[in-house]
Amino acid sequence: MPDLSEETRYTADVVAVTPDRRVLLIERDWPPYEGRWALPGGHVDPTDASSREAAARELAEETGVRVAPEQLHPIGRWDQPGRDPRGRYITDVYLAEVPADTSAAAGYDARSARWWPLDSLPEPLAFDHADILVKATAGR
Repeated sequence: MPDLSEETRYTADVVAVTPDRRVLLIERDWPPYEGRWALPGGHVDPTDASSREAAARELAEETGVRVAPEQLHPIGRWDQPGRDPRGRYITDVYLAEVPADTSAAAGYDARSARWWPLDSLPEPLAFDHADILVKATAGR
């Protein structure tokens, strides 16, 4: 039975993809999963109007890639218990389709940011991000 007194944290992640089937990942520079690759994303702050706004902000902060919140397409919500070793995390995930020549650079809280071919991703990815990518890129 889940611990109902546990605080739930709300996050937003972005699957940024190019027409040539590459996805943007960041190399985490902090625990958990320090050194593993993950989708850009982070906490929804009290100043964010929505998780979509938080997703656009986190994408820019972590990778330098800027998209307007209205350009982000909802993929789904991941809320399974145990998806994050720090506790209960619920994330809204958005898809951003960006030009193939979009450049990315790691922000202050990532070791690096890199475009990866969808058919050649680093393993294992952090958290449940491999599962998220499967759903987000089905049919691409």
